[in-house]
Order: sequence, then C-alpha cells, then structure tokens
Amino acid sequence: MLIGDVARLSGVSTRMLRHYDALGLVRPTSRTVGGYREYRAEDVRRIFHVESLRSLGLSLQQIGRALEDPAFTPSALVSDLIRWTEDRLERERELLERLRAIDASEPTGWQDVLRIVELMQGLNSTSAARRQQTVMARTEGASVPAELLAGAVLAEADPNVAGALRWALARSGGDGMATLAAGVRSEDADIRRRAVLAIAEMPGAPGATAALADALGDPDPTVRRHAALALGRRGVTTAVPTLVGMVVEGANDVDAAEVLGTLSQDPGCADRIMTALADELAAPTADSATRIRLAQALVELPGTAVREALRQLAHDDDRAVALVASAFVGVLDERSSEDRGDGDP
Repeated sequence: MLIGDVARLSGVSTRMLRHYDALGLVRPTSRTVGGYREYRAEDVRRIFHVESLRSLGLSLQQIGRALEDPAFTPSALVSDLIRWTEDRLERERELLERLRAIDASEPTGWQDVLRIVELMQGLNSTSAARRQQTVMARTEGASVPAELLAGAVLAEADPNVAGALRWALARSGGDGMATLAAGVRSEDADIRRRAVLAIAEMPGAPGATAALADALGDPDPTVRRHAALALGRRGVTTAVPTLVGMVVEGANDVDAAEVLGTLSQDPGCADRIMTALADELAAPTADSATRIRLAQALVELPGTAVREALRQLAHDDDRAVALVASAFVGVLDERSSEDRGDGDP
C-alpha cells in the first residue's frame, strides 16, 4: 500500500508517517519504481502498535525502545507513566479549581481576575504569616469566592490562619457549604475536624445542620464533639448523648455542660438530660472525678430532681465529691431564694 492508503486505513496523517520513517520508527518495507513508500501488512501492524503505545503517553523514543529491545520489560515504564499521569492530573485539577474560583467571583475586568489570582497565591504560600496576612488584609466589600475560602479552611493546619479563614468565610457573602460538606465526608480526620469547626461558625448556612448531624456518627471523637457542641447550640437534641459522654470523659466537659443547660430549657429535653446524667452517676465505672464533672453538669439544669440528686451526692463516700455537691446545693438554694425574692435587698 502506498502512503496515502495507509493514512486512510490507520488514521495517521501522511506527515506523521513520514516523521516515523525519518526516525526509523516505522519504515516502509520497500519503495516503488517511482520511489514512493510502499507499506506491507507487517508495516501497518507496526503503525498500530506505535499508535497504541502513544495513547498511553509514551514518547516516540520510548516507543522505539519498547519495539526494538527484546529484553525490554514494560513494568517500570508503566509505573513511571502512572506517576507522570497522576502528577499531570493533579496540576490540571489545581488549574481547574483556580479557574472555577475566578469564575465564581464573576469578574467584571482583568483587575478582578488578578485580585483573585493574588489571593490564591497568598493562600498557597508556605509562610503561615503570609497566609494569615492575605486573609486579614483582603479588601472589605470585595467579592471573594466562598468556595475558595472553604477549600483553604480544609487545607489549613496552622490554628491562627485557620481561625482567620473561618472568620473570613463566615463573612464572605457565600456559604461555601458544598466544599465544607465534602470535607465532612473526607477520609482524612484532620480535614473533617476543620470542616466541622468551619460549619459551626456558619449557623445560617443552608445544609449546615444536616452536615453536623452526619458528623455525630464520625469515627473520630474530636469530630463528634465539635459537631455535638455546634448542634446543641442550635437546639438540636440529638446531640445530647454525645454531650453527656463528653462530660463523663472530661473532654470539653465545661462547654458540654453549658450546652446541656441551654438545651434543658425545653422541659421534655430537661428530663432526658437529667435521666442520662443520673444513669452515668449510677454507673459502676463513675470514679470520683467523673462524679464531680456530672455534678457540675447537673447544677446547670432546672428542676427539683437536680437538687435531690446533688443532695444524695453530698453524702458521697468520696469527700471531694461530697464537698462539691454540697456547695452546688447551696448555689441552688441561693438561686431559689433570689427567685422568690427572699434574699437581702
């Protein structure tokens, strides 16, 4: 077959076939009397082999080596190709995110585009100080894509920069919830923690409560605790078991007790919380430190049942527990006196 026929059959341009010939990659077996390239069936098969290897990302030099060296093994080269392809996809993903961030800002001119690019460069700096300065020095009133800030929140390990980013995100004019909700489902526990903390500071964002509710079942205890505190402050009673567990474990127990006190303003929830705390007090695993923390949580609750539970604790075998409970009974009695107007003027 002549070169034009081969081009039509293989889909490879005549220019590329001549290039293959010049490189010695695919040389026609013979030439016609007139000097035209003449390809045989084995030449055409070699062309298809070359095109198949090119589709995997091999260079022409690598293809030549693969086809000519009988000792050539593809495993190492394929591993290199996988790594190069992953690197290229990562660069393209980053480029796509930058383009989406710029598009989300709805730029009206190149100055807007340059401002967003400058913001992204600052947020990607290796210096935590520069990243924080970038967030804090942004122009007030300028449109900053919430999704860009949300992505930076999820990636930020420095606590000071993370706090500044959450502050900026809460005031960005957008909610960034799509990115944060994806962060709650991340395989990385650190990312899930950052996502929950950011959502906790965005009470009005659509989908925030649902995302926090999902986080209550997270395998990471820190994620669950952050979610429970945020949900409790929103009045969501499904957080009660986790909050009670925090009191028992001594993990953010003061915050948890305060949130339980707020939730107990609902009479139905107050009974539920009181029952849960009483059950923990009766547990054989409740040591003196745990009973003191439970007493501190009880004093935040309303109702006569609380006073009775504390009075029982005032007779606890552990002197420290008894003293704390007695002090809390006095606090409740003083509150009752003030509420009746019996106190000193």
